[in-house]
Amino acid sequence: MKINEVRDFSYEELEAKLKDLKAELFNLRFQHATSQLDNPMKIVEVKKSIARVKTVMRELELKQAE
Repeated sequence: MKINEVRDFSYEELEAKLKDLKAELFNLRFQHATSQLDNPMKIVEVKKSIARVKTVMRELELKQAE
């Protein structure tokens, strides 16, 4: 997920996306622990997506505080 895509979401959509990404990360970690994960780099991609979503959420919070 690109940062430009994330910036187009509303705050509520970002919260929902963050919840989905965290669930996906949990499942990927579980698959990795049981040696069922085909692409371990998927974990890194999901972590970066979570960071992007949290960054945009924080930017929106700071913008509203002004």
